[in-house]
Amino acid sequence: MKHNILLIASCVGLLTFTGCKNETSKTIEKTTTETKTEINTVNQDKNTKMKAPDGMIWIPAGSFQQGAVPQDKTAMAHEKPQHPVSVNGFFMDITEVTNAQFKKFTEETGYITIAERPINWEEMKKQLPEGTPKPHDSILQPGSLLFKKTKSSLPNLYDFSQWWEWSIGVNWRHPSGPNTNIEGKDNYPVVHVSYQDAQAYCEWAGRRLPTEAEWEYASRGTSKNTIYSWGDDITELSKNVNSWEGEFPVNNTVEDGFERSAPVKTYPQNSFGLYEMAGNVWEITSDLYNLKYYEELAASGKPTINPTGAKVAYNPNNPYLEEIIIKGGSFLCSDSYCASYRVSSRMGSSKDSSSEHVGFRTVATPDMLK
Repeated sequence: MKHNILLIASCVGLLTFTGCKNETSKTIEKTTTETKTEINTVNQDKNTKMKAPDGMIWIPAGSFQQGAVPQDKTAMAHEKPQHPVSVNGFFMDITEVTNAQFKKFTEETGYITIAERPINWEEMKKQLPEGTPKPHDSILQPGSLLFKKTKSSLPNLYDFSQWWEWSIGVNWRHPSGPNTNIEGKDNYPVVHVSYQDAQAYCEWAGRRLPTEAEWEYASRGTSKNTIYSWGDDITELSKNVNSWEGEFPVNNTVEDGFERSAPVKTYPQNSFGLYEMAGNVWEITSDLYNLKYYEELAASGKPTINPTGAKVAYNPNNPYLEEIIIKGGSFLCSDSYCASYRVSSRMGSSKDSSSEHVGFRTVATPDMLK
């Protein structure tokens, strides 16, 4: 088992984002049709009118308290303390980037994702403790992480290597195994993409990744002080979120209709008109993961305007990795394990990591579209 844990860490530089430990650790009217959501004319200011790009919607400027709300009893320490934040208005993809969209990007650019590239051991070992032995060449092959159910209950849910396995030949084109493909899955979120892959897509599309503050503000919508984007009622979970229901990681009851990822626009929009901001797949942001960042913002005693994250990454549990923040949780999030479909939930992920349950969406500001 110790060798398997090392192998996962060595092959993908991944130590935290797949494991979410349970530590008890203005305004826009809600749209009623997709046409209203996807073709949205906005007032950027008093003198400018701008039509939203296809597939995006305007998120109006506003202020909120970032971080875990007081009534959230499952919030983790790194979601606290709450601190006041203001963000300017921006356009945001109404869905996660899909396989069809990512395929168009790769066809036009010839881009090859990290999960498809040969592994460079000399670069990889820089992220590992000194003296880490090089895995055999038969193992050191391009691939990504796949989820696997366990056959029985697990007494320890802190060891996430129990339900993740490194799978050679797995990537966004072959998401569930080397012999699988994405035929018929154009409208599913692209997965097995890293921060670097997402950044490359953004450069091609004339977009950027959202900051953590923008993402959380957009996810909250008009509900500024609730645990979930729809309120505080956990009984509404299966109607709003693709998550894990049942005993994790043994049995998924599929009450929400899907055992793994679901097509975009499957679940209701939030009050800003965005789909699947909770569950389905984790979403990559542009912020570096730093455990002290929220405390530093709160200590200033002043509202932070358009924060772009910590200047340096800091996670004592993963000192060799520069991690970025992912948000929203995924189809693997369970109320008994991590409940990361909560709006304030956040996790660190290595920039070059990829897995079956991580994707992204993009944002744009009016100046980017001129």
